[in-house]
Amino acid sequence: MSADTTSASRPTTVLLVCGGPAGEHSVSCLTAAGVLGAMDHERYHVIPVGITTGGSWLRLSIEEVTAFRASGDELPSVDAIAQGRDEALLHRDGEDVLLATRQGSTLADPVRIDVAFALLHGPMGEDGTIQGLFELMRLRYVGCGVMASAVALDKDATHRMLLGAGLPMVPYTALSQADWTVGRRSSLDAIAALGLPVFVKPARGGSSVGISKVSVAEDLPAALDEAFTWGAKVIVEQGLENAREVECAVLQDPRQGLRTASVGEIVMEGTEFYDFTTKYLGNGKARMQVPADLTPDQAAEIDRLARRAFVALGCEGLARVDFFLTEKGRLLLNEVNTMPGFTEFSMYPYAWGQSGLAYADLIDLLIEQALQREAGPR
Repeated sequence: MSADTTSASRPTTVLLVCGGPAGEHSVSCLTAAGVLGAMDHERYHVIPVGITTGGSWLRLSIEEVTAFRASGDELPSVDAIAQGRDEALLHRDGEDVLLATRQGSTLADPVRIDVAFALLHGPMGEDGTIQGLFELMRLRYVGCGVMASAVALDKDATHRMLLGAGLPMVPYTALSQADWTVGRRSSLDAIAALGLPVFVKPARGGSSVGISKVSVAEDLPAALDEAFTWGAKVIVEQGLENAREVECAVLQDPRQGLRTASVGEIVMEGTEFYDFTTKYLGNGKARMQVPADLTPDQAAEIDRLARRAFVALGCEGLARVDFFLTEKGRLLLNEVNTMPGFTEFSMYPYAWGQSGLAYADLIDLLIEQALQREAGPR
């Protein structure tokens, strides 16, 4: 079996991965469409792969991924185009990493992969699992490694690590499914110490999936039950009334080192918090403002804290660090996203665009940075 190989001047072959079993499957598909549309197809030979919600890897066409769009309340899915397809398989052949299609006992149409760009959000994608697979395969990949990905996706672990590094975090408590099942009273007492309102969140997730704002105690059990449908651990964060949501895009530039974009702000207009619909369906209830309306000292402090968080977690490539700015001017770190959204409604590429770095150039730098790293465990 021989793979597609060309001369040293051949385009870089990029494995673009989207979908996955997490609740953010459709968000990943939207992100893939945006990234694919911005890539230079003379510079890159892009091999799209979609992962179904059941975990099957399927090779997709450029046209299929480009067509991933939200239409009203209907979101794209790899499952919708999976019928009758042969599974794709990533494997090693000597020094090469190949993607092939399984046809019975045969691996057909093998393609040599230079670098992977996994546009997966949430568990089983942004949490160190696929990063570990790439490292086992000795395949270079865009973005953070296993540890940073795993810690950043787990909001409880993020709080613990960044508090240990001396960063200011939103007050919170964490509950396991067992805590809630056998000790409801003590769990509710721990939450009561935070005061109301609170935000109830799955500990391992993003894109506002499964999140509820709770303003009256009677609503807490239902909010916790909903959050636990998304995972076995939940965090409850103190609600910060009238706090501003500001975000800092961090980039590990292979030429200039660690860089940050102008700080952005999510300005709410008719919604209580930045929920899934507002983020990805563009319902007009929030807008992005870059640069945010901040004093020079506030902007400098956000920049400083974002860099510290990036380094403390051991991030690589990219991350978006999110903060709350309280009415009294206090900055509290909310979370770190190691694979922030890249859709047309997403802050990360927009902030860089407003800072003078075009979408396509941003993608080039991320791939270049990945190619410069050694393959295998970091």
